[in-house]
Amino acid sequence: MLRPLRSLFLLGGLISAVPAAAATSSFDLAGPRLKIAVTHEGTTLPLERVPNLSEGDQVSISLDQQPGQSEHFRLVAAFLRGATDRPDAKWFHEALSWKPKRADLSLTVPKGAQQMALFIVPERGGSAGAIASTVRKQPGAFVRAVQELNQASLDRARLDTFLHVMLDTERTAPGSVATVSPTLARSLSIRLKAECLQQPPELQAACLTVDRETLLLADTHSSALADTLAGTPTDLAFQLSATPQAGYGSYSSYIGVVRDLFRLVGAFQSTQLQFIPALSKMDDGGVSVLLNTPISFAKPASVMVIGLPAIEAPKPPPLRHVSPDVAVCAATGLTLPVEGAPLIYATDYAYDVRLRIKRADGTLVEVPLRADAGVGGFAVDGAFPAGPFGAVMTGQVHGRWGFGSFEGPTFALSRPEDINWKAADHTTLVVGRVNQLGLTGGGAGCVTGVEMRRGDGAAQAVPWKQTSANAIEASLPLEKVDAGTLSILVQGRSGDPAVVSLRAYQEAGSLEDLTLHAGDTEAVLTGSRLDQVVAATMGGVSLQPGALTRVGKQDRLTLRPGDPAALAMLAAGKTETADVSFANGRHKSVTVTVAPPRPAVALVRVTAQPPVHEGVRAIMLASPGVFAQDARLTFAFHVGGATVLTGKETVEVATTDGRATTLIQPGKGYDLQDATTGIVSLTPADALGPTAYGALRFRLVRDDGATAWTTLATVVRLPEIRGMTCASAKSCKLVGSRLFLIAKVSSTADFQAAQAVPDGFVGEDVAVAPGSDGRIFLRLRDDPDAIAAVAAR
Repeated sequence: MLRPLRSLFLLGGLISAVPAAAATSSFDLAGPRLKIAVTHEGTTLPLERVPNLSEGDQVSISLDQQPGQSEHFRLVAAFLRGATDRPDAKWFHEALSWKPKRADLSLTVPKGAQQMALFIVPERGGSAGAIASTVRKQPGAFVRAVQELNQASLDRARLDTFLHVMLDTERTAPGSVATVSPTLARSLSIRLKAECLQQPPELQAACLTVDRETLLLADTHSSALADTLAGTPTDLAFQLSATPQAGYGSYSSYIGVVRDLFRLVGAFQSTQLQFIPALSKMDDGGVSVLLNTPISFAKPASVMVIGLPAIEAPKPPPLRHVSPDVAVCAATGLTLPVEGAPLIYATDYAYDVRLRIKRADGTLVEVPLRADAGVGGFAVDGAFPAGPFGAVMTGQVHGRWGFGSFEGPTFALSRPEDINWKAADHTTLVVGRVNQLGLTGGGAGCVTGVEMRRGDGAAQAVPWKQTSANAIEASLPLEKVDAGTLSILVQGRSGDPAVVSLRAYQEAGSLEDLTLHAGDTEAVLTGSRLDQVVAATMGGVSLQPGALTRVGKQDRLTLRPGDPAALAMLAAGKTETADVSFANGRHKSVTVTVAPPRPAVALVRVTAQPPVHEGVRAIMLASPGVFAQDARLTFAFHVGGATVLTGKETVEVATTDGRATTLIQPGKGYDLQDATTGIVSLTPADALGPTAYGALRFRLVRDDGATAWTTLATVVRLPEIRGMTCASAKSCKLVGSRLFLIAKVSSTADFQAAQAVPDGFVGEDVAVAPGSDGRIFLRLRDDPDAIAAVAAR
């Protein structure tokens, strides 16, 4: 008995897991050739057009003796039941190629048969009785082997188609290999080696086809099987569960297990017979037998095992429109993209395929179709038939599948001459952002490009997509465009582009909401283009625009009252109408209901740890609540009422003018002492930016809203004082950098004889007379009321 060979079944054959000297998986040895025809209800077809057999079919089989062939063979045809039922002994039939009267078989598929197998053995290799005895002893194993062999033959056909098209593309148009191969791989459900497409064009096809056994699918039993595939149908899991025996190019139920055909057929070996697997290649009305092991005429003689299509109900190909929402162009070179049944490209099971279209007068016209894996669908050869047709036509694919018929997907078709396009109703283009422009017309499937032209300038291509059979959508980049006239050019398959003229406008401000809590000293307006707001009034209170921020696609504008106390007097629950004025003179109104008061927080204490800079003299800030911008601030706060700190809220710290703000996260500067006391640490220069200064405030931000703002402290930027040089006891200079941050310098704390530092001062020293106590006093620009002192020596 031969040593069993464990091999992985791939779509292109078998990968041997034993040394290369053992049986290979290439199946490139030519065996005998057969002629097989099937007659069903009076119609006869060659086997290459028969995806399945049915009970009562007449099957005609003969060995096609080739010129010069001297060897004689026995042909044994067998019908099999299921995996657990032995076939009837009368279901085995023998033909002898060397006896003209017994060289052919004409068989009727019996009732109850589920599989049909062929066995070819040399004349003196063994009898039909010996083969029948072996099969009837282990019927389940033979059923499995026949199913596997039939599926392997179909998968081999897909691989052969892939290789043929790739090599033909390399020969005729090597530069298009990278374009054709992804479509071809999707059509045939082939695993595409993407790295090959990075090679120079002249090497791509060779790279894609060099290792045919690994082109397709590594056979592993894994729930992540889809991760190893490229270009497969989107409902792969559904197809796996459907487990069609004929496959239709889908992956059968055995794709997730090790397929060891050598082990399967090796289990049948005896001193007389050696069973070897064979694949069938159907072409030109016949069946060529492909072997991967040379046959033996000595004992044990080789028995070639061939699987035929399953005996089952016909299953039409599950074709799907690749992009059902997209129309295709009904012009010369029309291609209808389909997926779901790779065998339409690799076999002749589907034939006489046509596209049935209804004319405007109700008459039907049929257009012949040809399956073309290279373009990923059915192609129309020649010109499209003449009309009259409507602006948008509908066509359905139909054809023959074996002895039956099938109805394929329906396609929306566009005529290339339909080039009348217009913008969707109520279209308004606004400069300063990307605009999505909808265009309607009759020829969406024939659009090849969209361009935008501003005035008399050059046209620029813009992104676009088809949204329906008669509509497209273009993305117009108007971020840096001035208001004015635009021309949209829609290019079709031929002729001049259609031109749609439109006008782009400046964005008009819009109002969404106005938020005000009772007791607040400012309101927050949300909307768009709020930079155009110049004033507002609400409940008799005048409001002026303050800080403007943008969150996502929404503007937020702080409105500050001229009289904060008057705004704070508005009672909760009161409804007011705010009148908002824009820069162009327009007015818009927004209704606001005063919300309940915000929860309050109280500052307990704040301290600062001044930084130490080498070579820079320390500056002492005498004013309480004023701290250096680069000092480390730590403050504690209490919450009152029913509010409880959870540690999940954040603390927002901001300048009172709203120019700078930061959120202090829990564990990153925000900590809890207990459920009512929080501790926060931050360095304003780092958290708010190096140019932030002035009065600071803080509040808690929770999922259900924010508390009222609470005054925190004032931060000031400090100059860097490195020393003082004196030419005499009364003539000295303060030396350092960033001296422009000083407003005045004096030798006394009352600043009676102060020296002003000019605006925009960029020098590195300032004249000053030293004080009697050895200190120099500074008044800072960031807070003119704050006084700082630095030691003169």
